[in-house]
Formats: sequence, structure tokens, C-alpha cells
Amino acid sequence: MVQSSTYGNGGGQGGSTAVVGISSLVTNDPAQGDGSPLGVIRDAALVMEGDRVVWTGEGARVPATDHVVDAGGRAVVPGFVDSHSHLVFAGDRTEEFAARMSGRPYSAGGIRTTVAATRAASDEALSANVARYLAEALRQGTTTFETKSGYGLTVEDEARALRVAAAHTDEVTYLGAHIVAPEYADDPAAYVDLVTGPMLDACAPHARWVDVFCERGAFDGDAARAILTAGRAKGLVPRIHANQLGHGPGVQLAVELDAASADHCTHLTDADVDALAAGNTVATLLPGAEFSTRAPWPDARRLLDAGVTVALSTDCNPGSSTSSVPFCVALAVRDMGMTPDEALWAATAGGAAALRREDVGRLAPGARADLVLLDAPSHVHLAYRPGVPLVAGVWRAGEQAVPLG
Repeated sequence: MVQSSTYGNGGGQGGSTAVVGISSLVTNDPAQGDGSPLGVIRDAALVMEGDRVVWTGEGARVPATDHVVDAGGRAVVPGFVDSHSHLVFAGDRTEEFAARMSGRPYSAGGIRTTVAATRAASDEALSANVARYLAEALRQGTTTFETKSGYGLTVEDEARALRVAAAHTDEVTYLGAHIVAPEYADDPAAYVDLVTGPMLDACAPHARWVDVFCERGAFDGDAARAILTAGRAKGLVPRIHANQLGHGPGVQLAVELDAASADHCTHLTDADVDALAAGNTVATLLPGAEFSTRAPWPDARRLLDAGVTVALSTDCNPGSSTSSVPFCVALAVRDMGMTPDEALWAATAGGAAALRREDVGRLAPGARADLVLLDAPSHVHLAYRPGVPLVAGVWRAGEQAVPLG
């Protein structure tokens, strides 16, 4: 058991708290520790005060604090930053999953099933569902998360989805352009007009980001450009679902519009990789979706070797993914060519880059005190022992969010 002196948990009681006895502290600050991108400090300690980290270093040099938590020789990593999820929904799609596992290929059509259930749900039911999935993610170490609308597809339902999301996170994305609403199946251009007009007007006050599913069965490049440009004119920052189901214009459009991220990036040309390497857009990879749909894996090695900034996120949604960042880390190492160090960086600092945040995804002085205690001596165990519940404790903004185990 992890031992803690003074009040028993080292979080939420005021004053300063030192976490000592850390075998391996990942800071994501190359100026610290071993000088690697992870900035690993061995035999380390960390001090937090209020919602911030105020000191990191060797355990033998830790300053005096009001409270002390003994990590017992376990590893500490930054809280995971999940920059892509779809949590405002109702119902589930287990029948679709079972059918797909029996050989039916995935397409965007399954989204329509969730649209019907979401429209029929109350605000209270939607909020409870978001809270349930966020609690599930928090127990697995996720301390920062983005989530989207996209299962309402009417002005009223998209706006209420964003209001629900905004009650749980600041990282809220307007995704009225998830698919063409069923009512507009025969006139998709009219739906684009709705998404860029009255729906955008109702949704922009509740969101930070604007997104579009630029894919066959959803929106082509011209429609995606119009939607993202309109959102940007309302003060929203673009991000885009790009190149998941096949080659398309999404990645090039993301770089052209300086989108924060191009998400999925499963099918890329050399020109797509070159564009990402030359631009500021993060390539967010979502291996949980590929695992669930038996689709080809994104080639993370190709992106990293080209100098692209890569994030790892869950794509948690009702039809084709998971809430577990550790599971996605293990998939990325096993099947996408990432090293354990690269996968952890992508799931923490990479996710922060995809959200254009500098206060999360790292554990250096001044960062938000989001830390995950692993029941292991090293972060490598996240990939080495997939499926094992390794999270032994979580602090979020300096408050203990998951009890020490």
C-alpha cells in the first residue's frame, strides 16, 4: 500500500504536499532528469501547492512541506490528456459491434443509430452518461479531456449537447458536421448551410473548437472547408476528422487552415506526411478505433520519423472505441511502431499540444498538478502489462481524484 502521512491522502487539505519515494518521475521536460524528451528523474520527489507543481527533483533534496505522500518506489507520470472523445450520447451499439466482429465492415452509418437515441434522451440522462464515462476515464489516469457534440444534428440538440459538455470540461468541440442529418439526406448542401448558419450561431458560445468528419459518407473537402472557415470566423479553432476510412483531403485541409489537430490519420500519402511535418497541426492517432473496427493501424513510426508531432487519444464513443488511454498506449507500442517513451509522451504532452495547452501534459514547476501514480516502477509497464489496472492514484489540479491503492 502507498503510505501517506498527515491527513492520509496528501490532497485537498491545504498547504504544500510532497510526493516522495518515486522510483521514476516523468516530467516531459527535457531540461530535467535524464535529458530525454520525457525528462525522467530517478529516485525523485515532487511538490505541489494549490493546483500547481512547485518543485521536482531528486528525493534527497526535497524541501519541507506541510504534508507528505510516500509513493513506495512506484512511478509517477503526468495525467493523460485525451484530446478526442465523443461522450454526449445516449444508448449503445453493441449489436453493431457484434455484427462487425462477424464480418460486416465499419462505415459512418452507425452514427445514425446514436443520433436517434440522443435526440430522445433528456438533458439529465446525457449529463449522467458523460459523468459516468469521465469517472471511468479518470480511474484510468485521464485528467484532461476534450469532448464533442455530433449526435443531435439539429440546432436545439447540438446546442444542448454542448451545454451538457461544457458543464464537465472547458475543451468542448462543435461537431454539427458529424454526418448529414437524416432529414437532409436528399439535400446535403442545405444541411451545410444549417451547420454554418443557425446551428453555428446557437453553438459557438458554448464551444472552443469546431470539427468536421471529412470522409466518404460524411463531408467532402469543399463542405469541410466551408464549415471550418465559418467556425473560425465565429472564434472557434479548427480540428478535423481526417483520413480515417481512406485517402482524402482532410489532412491537407487541416494544415491549410492551421487546425490544431488532424485526427485518425490512418491513410496518408507522402504529401500528407510532408504537410504535417511542415505545419503546426498535430496528428492525433486513435488506435482504439482501429482495434474495434479491425481497420489498418496508423503508421506512427512514419509520422514520427518525419518530425510530425503525434498525440494519442481514445476516440471514446458509443460505437467503436474505449475510454482507456493506457490501453491505447499499449496498442500504439504493440502495433503502430511507437516506443514506450514515445507513446507516453504522445498520450500526455502530445495531447496537450493537440489542445494547444501548456499547463497540462507535463510535471514541471508551474504546470497544473495532474499526476498519476502507477503500481509499477516504470511507465514502460503501461505497454509491458496491457490490460492490468496499473493506476494506483490520481491527483487532478492538486486534489486527490482517485484514492491511493
